[in-house]
Formats: sequence, structure tokens, C-alpha cells
Amino acid sequence: MAQRGIREYDAKNILAKHIERFSNGTFKYRGRVALVTPERDIESVSTDKPWLKTSKLVVKPDQLFGKRGKHGLLLMNATYSEAKNWIEEKMNSIVEVGKVRGKLTHFLIEPFIEHDKEYYLAFTGHLEGDYIHFSTEGGVDIEANWDKVTTINIPVEANIEDVDLLPILDGVNSEEGSTFRDLITALFKLYCELQFGFLEFNPFTYNADEFFPLDTVARLDDTAHFISHDDWGDIEFPVPFGRELRQEEQYIKELDDKSGSSLKLTILNPRGRVWTMVAGGGASVIYADTVVDFGFGDELATYGEYSGNPSTGETYEYAKTLLNLMTREKVEGGKVFIIGGGIANFTDVAKTFDGIINALDDYAEKIKEHGIKIYIRRGGPNYEAGLEKIRDAGQRLDLDMEVHGPDMHMTKVVAIALKNLNGGERKDGQTRLCAV
Repeated sequence: MAQRGIREYDAKNILAKHIERFSNGTFKYRGRVALVTPERDIESVSTDKPWLKTSKLVVKPDQLFGKRGKHGLLLMNATYSEAKNWIEEKMNSIVEVGKVRGKLTHFLIEPFIEHDKEYYLAFTGHLEGDYIHFSTEGGVDIEANWDKVTTINIPVEANIEDVDLLPILDGVNSEEGSTFRDLITALFKLYCELQFGFLEFNPFTYNADEFFPLDTVARLDDTAHFISHDDWGDIEFPVPFGRELRQEEQYIKELDDKSGSSLKLTILNPRGRVWTMVAGGGASVIYADTVVDFGFGDELATYGEYSGNPSTGETYEYAKTLLNLMTREKVEGGKVFIIGGGIANFTDVAKTFDGIINALDDYAEKIKEHGIKIYIRRGGPNYEAGLEKIRDAGQRLDLDMEVHGPDMHMTKVVAIALKNLNGGERKDGQTRLCAV
């Protein structure tokens, strides 16, 4: 699973859309949230959300970083005019959060909620199930007061409705006990069924049947996008705060936005010697982890995926973008290009390999000039035809290429590639043991 952070705005919209369903109508959350961006100011947003001009408001940046209050980036109990002036002052300003500097561009606005009591609730996944963390004392200092948080483990396949939640509700009075049990049960089901990897409400409060998530942090399993898109709605996975998209990353993002397939690219080290083009979100995690495990993490140039049966043209554009980046600067010892993936369920391997071959045709001379060795491992529909085509192309273009099918273990091709990358020796002369 590849967990990726989403905006608080999107998390709260998902919550508002589904909480009544998962609680059988017991709880509601109205989801009165607005998002102001450089492209859509508060005035234009208010035409769709008139409550902005009639409610007292909370305003904060929505860019995947926390501790906003401690950094002076939280406006509370504000009028519309105050909120507008505050956003205009902060928009596009450069701030430092921890050790990261970045530009403020997205602001969440929601109604200010008068409340007396704050609680903490979080769901986190692990290899053998999920944890539920709960405290009757939520708020900004939860980490310093973690001893007041109680935790319970929910094993894989367990039915949350059959789990005894009393151990984490020890601090709740008897009158509220059943309410909290029903609320946690509903939110846990939402967390599981909508493919969250992490979901935290710190703090939250409630009034009768209404849930108020005052601050929410969420990560989704992005590999589940194709099955959960309707439930999630039109969300985005923003880049981390302080990181601007490179031109090539923006180009792939634009391709992805127009495609029914998934095309993702993050440039980690443009001078790196290990380049990957991996089919599938899960496989991309495995390949990256394997490169790191073998001691070449600082040489890993890119992280990304192409999946969901992209067209020949889309695959060509993706591969061409990688090869263009790869052949801009020569690096001592050469580079490796690993074209990998699992065994596809429905992606036509031959069709996507046609796109890769077209890109290899364009860059064949530069590939040889830069000493790039190509290693391929793929399986799935029409993989035999695809492998034969790309093997023939490698011979025709006189490329240093190895081609393998699903008979080879998915990550063994990584070991082979790294062992043959200048004898498994890094630029600093240290040797990495890459057993094959």
C-alpha cells in the first residue's frame, strides 16, 4: 500500500459524504468547508458557499503540515472580512515550518465551533491489523500527553462491531460510553472501507448527533483509486509542503489528469544512476524499497508508476520524459534503467511496450552515449508479444538490454541491475553487496 496525504478539505468532504451511511444515520457531519487557492479567491468561493459571509470562521493553510497554531498560521472566530484580509496577506508568502520553507497557496475555511470539550481519535494501520487511539484530552499537545492516550489493536478480518472498546473508553463517563462506542465504530468502518491508511481527528468534539472534526489529518491508499474513486470524489494528492513540481513532474501530472489511467512521477535525484519505470502503484513501492535495501537509495533517481492500462501514446510520453531526464547529464559509471512491474491483471503489456519502444527509438544514441543498461521484467496480458517486441528492438538499436518475464522474481531484476552497475560500487567507492 502506498499511503499518500490528502488535504484536510478533501478528508472532511469524504467524511461528510459517508458518515451517515456508516453510522446508520446516527451521526452527521455537514461538511461546511471551503478551499481558497490562487486560482479561486474567497469572493468566488463564497458564491457557492454563502455561509462564509454569515458565520464566524476558522482559517488555516491546507498543505499537509501540522502545528499551524504554533506557527501563527491559524485564524479563529473571524468575520468574513477578517478572513479575507488574512488570506490575502498570507497568500503566496514564504514561511518556514520546522526545517521546511514553502509558499502558502491553499487555505481551508470552516465555521468556528463553540465547544467546551476536546477529544482525540486516530486510526493507524500496521502489518497485522489496525490500531485505534483515543483520548478524552485532545488538542495541540497530544504528543506530550501521549500517556493519556489509550490504544487497542484490531486484528485483520476482525469485525469492529464484535470488538470490546471498553479498554479505550475508560475515561468516558457512563452516559457518553455508548455514544463514543457507536461513533468510533462508524468511523473505523469508514476508515477501513474507504481505503484510508491513516485517519486522525485532533481534536474533535460533538453535540447530540453531530460530529465536529476540528482538525483532521488523513492518508489514503492511492493504489485503491480505481475502486474508490466514486467514494472519494475528485480529490488530489498534493506534493509535500515546500516542494515545487519540476516541469517534467507537472507534465506527467497533466497527462494523469486527462487520463483514465494512473501516471505518476517524482524526481528524487536527477543525477542518480538508478532509474525506474514501474507498472503499478504497489510494485513501485516494492521496487523503490528494494533499491534502498541494497544500499542505493541515494542513487535512486525517480519514483512513480504507470498503471491502469495506459495507451501506447501515454506510455510513450511517460517513457520519453524519463529518457529525456536520464540523458541530460553524464555520470561516472553509467546508469541503469529498470523497466519493471508485477504481473498485470488487465494492462495490455504489448501495447504499453510499443510506447516504450517508440521512446527507445528516439533516444537510442543518447542511451548508448550515457552508458545506460536496461533491465526489463514484466508479466500480464500479451506479455510474451511485448517482451519479444522489446527484445527485438534492443537488438535492432544495439542497446545493452536484458529482458525477463514473470518466471523471474519481481525484484530479482533489481539485484541483477545493481550488481552490474559498475560492479555494485557507488560513486563514493563503497561497495554494496547485491546478492542475486
